[in-house]
Amino acid sequence: MTKKSIKPDELNPSVRTNDFSEVLLGYNEAQAREEAMRCLQCKNPACVAGCPVGIDIKKFIFQIVEKDYRAAYLTIKKKNNFPSICGRVCPAEYQCRKACVLTGKGSSFASERAINIHLLERFVGDWGMRNLKDGNTVGPETESVSGKHRDAAAVVGSGPAGLCCAGELARSGIKVVMFESLHKTGGVLRYGIPPFRLPQEVLDFEINYLKKLGVEIRTNVVMGKAMTLDELFKDGFSCVFLGLGAGTPSFLGVSGENLCNVYSANEFLTRVNLMSAFKFPEYHTPINTGKRIAVIGGGNTAMDSARVALRLQKINNITPDVNIFYRRTEKEMPGRRPEIQHAAEEGIKFEFLVQPVGFEGDKEGRLEKIKFLRCRLGEPDSSGRRRPVPIEGSVFEKKCDIAIIAVGLGANRVLTKVTPGINVDKWGDVLVDPETMQTSLSRVYAGGDIVGGEGTVIEAMGMAKKASAAMIKCLRP
Repeated sequence: MTKKSIKPDELNPSVRTNDFSEVLLGYNEAQAREEAMRCLQCKNPACVAGCPVGIDIKKFIFQIVEKDYRAAYLTIKKKNNFPSICGRVCPAEYQCRKACVLTGKGSSFASERAINIHLLERFVGDWGMRNLKDGNTVGPETESVSGKHRDAAAVVGSGPAGLCCAGELARSGIKVVMFESLHKTGGVLRYGIPPFRLPQEVLDFEINYLKKLGVEIRTNVVMGKAMTLDELFKDGFSCVFLGLGAGTPSFLGVSGENLCNVYSANEFLTRVNLMSAFKFPEYHTPINTGKRIAVIGGGNTAMDSARVALRLQKINNITPDVNIFYRRTEKEMPGRRPEIQHAAEEGIKFEFLVQPVGFEGDKEGRLEKIKFLRCRLGEPDSSGRRRPVPIEGSVFEKKCDIAIIAVGLGANRVLTKVTPGINVDKWGDVLVDPETMQTSLSRVYAGGDIVGGEGTVIEAMGMAKKASAAMIKCLRP
């Protein structure tokens, strides 16, 4: 029987919670090759089908075994422009690793025996960062670039979908201008994911790769306010990709959500990750830490919020007291298993089968406590998970002075609201042709979280690849 996968090194919980250093240290060369040698090199590798962008996983793993890391890097880059990012944040246990033959049939996520494909991808991507600093654009991605731009494309949004689309277009010799509403690029990769999961220097390296390909990036441009789609076309762009993302926070719809110190996870993480609140007063972004912190939700954003909050308390010499409240059980939590495990290791407490029904504050309007109802699990809902059913008469209270609501994000509608003729669904998500990602407007394409709601980084990239292929065909029939 094949042995279990090689565990990567990681920082001890007692050390890592003192700052925002990366927790998972990844594989060294010996570990990477040992893990790669576990791969069975299947004749028909199911793991490739499990990857939304179709990386030749079998091939790059064999190249690791052969110590040909440059070849492995270029193999990955044929399909994925950002291996160091995806190797860190992709939910591989639900995608390529789940499809690995070593997982077996019928499992809802990857087994411990499945090859750690994402960690091998990260190893190769990081090798490229260290060894190809002046040659990141060398390889198959430059073969089709003529140096002459026949048409120009606009990419709106610099999240994973926008970055991927820009890279694919630029590699085909198309002039690309990317528009970002914030003062830094990266979208949710920048403002939504803490540095202890995705270091800023990794993100910067991958974005600089696009600049080397000739992508022009314009920040502080809020599309729908500063410019419209019609104005982009009048400025000479031949087609447009919308990677607007899902940046509108969802709330619970209960009383007291407007009290002071009730944050959306979006605001909380943006203040910390994008605006460096954890380095206050070096950076002028204050944020309240509180003595008792409650996080509502069970996804990756809830885990990130709780782990960030705990670190802020320790940095400010406050005894950590962070609790995650979730209306189902741990089994139904949508967050990645490694992130849930890391949160528990760091001392974050979980309370399951509870649903908030109201926030209460003091005379000054500051949060003081949360009212909850206990729940039981009913029949499965549309997500396939058992529905939480509140138990009548089970109200109880929890004191807290900071609450972070992490129950999802909705579509960014700033541009779509002022764009006549673009079709959206009842949630504001843009409707597209699933094969080409074209919207209801000619020469306007979309992908990522603005299409179908919140998804993974690699899923957004998969949509962007479809869109860019259609855009290239449109520009160069």
